Amino acid sequence: MELIVQREQLLQPLQALIGVTEKGQTLPVLANVKLLVKAEEIILTTTNLEIELSCALPYISSLTGGTTIPAKKLLDILKALPSGIDVHLTINPDKVEIKAGRSKFSLACLPLEEFPVLDHIDFTETLTLPKDRFRLLIQRVAYAMASADVRYFLNGMLLDVQSSEIAAVATDGHRLALSKYALESVTDISNQYIIPRKAIEELLKLVENEAAPMHLQLSANHLRVELGSMIFTTKLIEGKFPDYKRVIPPVGEKIIMADRVEMIESLTRTSILSQDKFRGIRMNISHCLIKLVAHNPEQEVAEEEVEVNYQGDDFMIAFNASYITDAFKNIEGDMVQLSFTENNSSCLIKNPEDDSVDHVVMPMRL
Repeated sequence: MELIVQREQLLQPLQALIGVTEKGQTLPVLANVKLLVKAEEIILTTTNLEIELSCALPYISSLTGGTTIPAKKLLDILKALPSGIDVHLTINPDKVEIKAGRSKFSLACLPLEEFPVLDHIDFTETLTLPKDRFRLLIQRVAYAMASADVRYFLNGMLLDVQSSEIAAVATDGHRLALSKYALESVTDISNQYIIPRKAIEELLKLVENEAAPMHLQLSANHLRVELGSMIFTTKLIEGKFPDYKRVIPPVGEKIIMADRVEMIESLTRTSILSQDKFRGIRMNISHCLIKLVAHNPEQEVAEEEVEVNYQGDDFMIAFNASYITDAFKNIEGDMVQLSFTENNSSCLIKNPEDDSVDHVVMPMRL
């Protein structure tokens, strides 16, 4: 079978699909892209057994069939070819020959039958919201997801859908981030879904920052999103996510208002001399002032004072500098509000003008 496709027609979808391939795995076919030729389209698909991503390209063909091609090698070849060139693909049982201009490549391929196929999924619920709102919802809290926690349900993000509101929540046990969005129309969905970390990372690459609507199809174990010519399907994480509402403290009596960028810069400078592993930094909080102090086993010390708006009693508290800085970086606006219910409580961090996002950081013992 021979196909003639313009370079860009293959290159653009493959750049999106490559993120879902698996390298150095027990199943060699997971490093390949499935190329399936139908009468009116070519469907490219990649999978890592947890996520499947496919893209349909318009193509008229009298023949049908396909193969699986090493995705990274094919991508590197397409990137290296001149733009606008026609790519000739000749599919043989065990190899694919690629010709473009004076270049010629021969790639080993694996048969279609070896490529894993998702079982039929019955999607019972559909949720519709603007792409830019969904992107913002997950982007604001993605930083707080755990990455390799034995509590596997933390290695992802909770979507909590309750009739007129959707909340995205992430926590690694040391910090928590919550983002809420009021749905434009009331839904009869009342359920929680845990999306794996890798799926969130790929969705952030795929979902465009535009107001066009997107549809989330949900079942007990899967989420599917259709994005133009692409279909993204992921397994959901089974398990019970922690009761996040119990973790988020009310706005405390000790309220500090600070310049967001100034706090990020001061924390970044001071934490240079914090202990590498724990990144601990002490905050001495007094009238209109936070004194940041960091030290390490070599007895080296960094100090910096930041002017803030605070009228309460003096107190001292310590945090992982990276956790506090991450929260500040994921807040929009010039000012941040830090509040404490007591001297050694967790810290609730917000944009004082936006009630839809909460960041909570647990204190450290130094």
